[in-house]
Amino acid sequence: MPSLRRDLPALRSPRSANERLVLQAIRQHGALAGAEIARLTRLTAQTVSLITRRLEADGLLRRGEPQRGRVGQPAVPLSLAPDGAYAVGIQLGRRSLDTLLVDFSGAVRQRWRLAYRQPEPQALLAEIRQRLDDVRTLLTPEANARVQGVGLAAPLQLGGWQALLDMPAELAARWQALDLRAAVAACTALPVLQRKDTAAACVAELAAGPGPGGPSFLYVFIDTFAGGGLVLDGQLRPGRHGNAGAIGSLALSIAQPPGHPPPQLLSVASLLRLEQRFQAAGLDATAVADARALQPPWQAHTAAWLAEAAGALALAAHDAACLLDLDGLVIDGTFSRELLAALLAATGQAMAGYSWEGVARPPLQAGRAGPDARALGGAWLPLHAAFAPEGRVPE
Repeated sequence: MPSLRRDLPALRSPRSANERLVLQAIRQHGALAGAEIARLTRLTAQTVSLITRRLEADGLLRRGEPQRGRVGQPAVPLSLAPDGAYAVGIQLGRRSLDTLLVDFSGAVRQRWRLAYRQPEPQALLAEIRQRLDDVRTLLTPEANARVQGVGLAAPLQLGGWQALLDMPAELAARWQALDLRAAVAACTALPVLQRKDTAAACVAELAAGPGPGGPSFLYVFIDTFAGGGLVLDGQLRPGRHGNAGAIGSLALSIAQPPGHPPPQLLSVASLLRLEQRFQAAGLDATAVADARALQPPWQAHTAAWLAEAAGALALAAHDAACLLDLDGLVIDGTFSRELLAALLAATGQAMAGYSWEGVARPPLQAGRAGPDARALGGAWLPLHAAFAPEGRVPE
């Protein structure tokens, strides 16, 4: 489990420590019989029986069909009841707002998306208020009582990088003056928890279960800009300012005289750059999100972007591996899985150009959450707080 904080509000479904252990075992391993739960949690069979009956009565677990063909009584697998709890995940980005209703199993029940050229605070708060009203209307009264909270994923500096985004200074100033969590909390009676958007996406990656690599990895999520999260020994590490893993700000060359800073990684390894290439060629820039990006006439421009982006990501991977001795580099984003595969391949080739003498080269892995990662990670925040073993929100 990711590390958790103590300074966040209590949510609606306090469970005992042993109940949380049982729920976590089932979430990580799927449907389990009582004997397997006892083995994984190191609780006695009697304790597990008492806990699972209580969780089943509370609507958090459901029984499967008995598994026959074994000696003794047939084993009855227990799984999470999808309707046992819900959470709302909101990803407030620089050019889109995504809202997800997620059930206890982690499945997305409903999604809403709003795209825009510039993020206008009051318009987006009105949209969030409307979507939270939609959730209340969509669910029955009983289901509404099971909504654990709202998880908000947003960049730490929505008013930053004005020149790259062509953002008016007045709009940037309004974002800098806004307490976003408090503004969203004013839209709902539910608890509202907030994390950096790429850290929330990293939470979704962790919630998917143990990956094929190892417990320490640099997580990279590519959308309008590129950002990331850092996981060490299975724990999401936010850093002092909540910005660990912020690879988008990584300098791509040695600094020049004052006033001439080197370009940052996000200036080349971001979908904004690929969109700009398409626009300059008179092509539909929305192709960055789908299979057209790898088809003529977009393909040639995508190939040039892949070379630039892969070179920047390879530099980030090398520098991070030298500092942190990583088990892997996980890359995800809002584009197609085919473009992700091409980016992974190009990054692997670019990494081969570095000397790895004295340092272990981390393997590359595709992220498992995909385009929904940030909003899905937001929804996991209140679910973790209510039901994870430590009962607090992932860092």
